[in-house]
Amino acid sequence: MVIDTDSRVTIVEVAARSGVSSATVSRVINGDVHVRPATRERVLRVMHDLGYIANRQARSLAGGRTDVIGLIVPDLGTGYIGEIIRGIDIELGQTGLDLILYTTHRTASKEANYVANLAQGMVDGLVLVLPRSPADYIEALTRRRFPFVLVDHQGTGRDCPAVGANNWRGARDATEFLLQLGHTRIGIITGSMDLGCSQDRLAGYRAALQDHQLPALPELEYEGAFLQPDGYAGGSAFLDLADPPSAIFASNDVMAMGVMDAVRNRGLRIPDDISVVGFDNIPQSAVVYPPLTTVQQPLEDMGRAATQMLLRILKRPEENAGRVELPTRLVTRGSTSAPKGRAG
Repeated sequence: MVIDTDSRVTIVEVAARSGVSSATVSRVINGDVHVRPATRERVLRVMHDLGYIANRQARSLAGGRTDVIGLIVPDLGTGYIGEIIRGIDIELGQTGLDLILYTTHRTASKEANYVANLAQGMVDGLVLVLPRSPADYIEALTRRRFPFVLVDHQGTGRDCPAVGANNWRGARDATEFLLQLGHTRIGIITGSMDLGCSQDRLAGYRAALQDHQLPALPELEYEGAFLQPDGYAGGSAFLDLADPPSAIFASNDVMAMGVMDAVRNRGLRIPDDISVVGFDNIPQSAVVYPPLTTVQQPLEDMGRAATQMLLRILKRPEENAGRVELPTRLVTRGSTSAPKGRAG
């Protein structure tokens, strides 16, 4: 029996008013297809008239499912998160499942606490976008066989359910493009280096330099945290160098926009004086001035793929979901050109 803890009306009262057993009301609440349509309609009408609200957590404790998916994200301040959520919402919209959203504000302790609370029966499964500290709880979730999928993180092993893009290839392609234009001093602003995607993008940048027999110079590497002020600070630091770079590659579009602000604040022009490249291809990247050259991550597709993976795990928990890696694509726009003194 499912006990309603959110309302004074009980399942027993609903059963009595409907002329059916409590077990039948419970089957209606849990979506049992074997309840006759006329009976289901009568029970639902009584529930509505009495103001009965089924408590999903109580339903879970009674051995059923909540029909809710938990989503944990670092923040809601960028198009990056919005596009991933769009993909998740599209997929869930076809299933009838609901979504509960938590934001961690990039705090590892909040992330771990949210995971622990949601996994106690509040939701059927979890999607975690750009998690900061998955090693703190993945082992526990795996041991409990609680369904989860990571987005934009390598996880703690090859078998960890995860969806991401080819960050190494995307960063290498962006850096190679700048090298082909003739840039030889290229600064990079990374994301937080405790994140796998940041590590991969830095590695791709370094690999492209190595292919051209150029050293990876510490003075041209600046660690940010995927926020616009980090791009501004990193761009300013590069411009303060005695020999500043002629191009800057920021590890996401938001930081690239911060770089553009820093360049303009110095009275310099983009791309005439300095080229700027981002990563993600969020919608804003096409409408800034000049339009931003960037690496397109298939963000909506990542959200959809993660949701599809979680739904498969819910249906067949014994199967190994593994990792899905989607391709990136360089999108060239007006923020890049050959450096001064070199023909295009």
